[in-house]
Amino acid sequence: MPALAPRSSRGPWTWPRRQAATRLAAWLAEQPPGAFGSATLINNAGVIAGIGPLSHADAGDLAHALRVGLEAPMALTAAFLHATAAWPVPRKVLNISSGLGRRAMASQAGYCAAKAGMDHFTRCLALEEALKPDGARVCSLAPGVIDTDMQVRLRGAASTAFPDVGNFIGLKDKGLLSSPDGAAAQVLGYLGRADFGANPVADVRD
Repeated sequence: MPALAPRSSRGPWTWPRRQAATRLAAWLAEQPPGAFGSATLINNAGVIAGIGPLSHADAGDLAHALRVGLEAPMALTAAFLHATAAWPVPRKVLNISSGLGRRAMASQAGYCAAKAGMDHFTRCLALEEALKPDGARVCSLAPGVIDTDMQVRLRGAASTAFPDVGNFIGLKDKGLLSSPDGAAAQVLGYLGRADFGANPVADVRD
């Protein structure tokens, strides 16, 4: 797969992402085409860089957030679709996005950009797969607001660095956060819908 071949001009930080995609492609290549009734790739990872304005951002933190939140899902999706192209089974790609991919927020440029990029590459992918006789169904899905470690970190940020900290504290105080288990159940329910992929960018609450 040329897209996954190492390039000496890139720094060593590319290797973990490339290794994951290469290992996925290799494992899929070992599977008999008729071994499964369906094949689904779920990309569920994200990183928030240092909380603060972009003018104070660390370049390494930003690169890491974009590698995990955007570059890795693209590489893994490419590997998955290439390796399963001849499989005679339904295929799906579910990218876990965020409302912050669709709504800008100060002091979260890295995370917002990664999720917005995920949404848009999923739109592009949906157009590509629609041209194929047996193309995969794809969706970039916002899972709602979930009570995760990310939420804890955002609630603990200084208001001088993160103007929206009060809103995040309010969501917790008002009991408006989904539990991780509840959110996972909603996501899996959406994945199983007959119309999955009809809207390439969606919200679990739709």
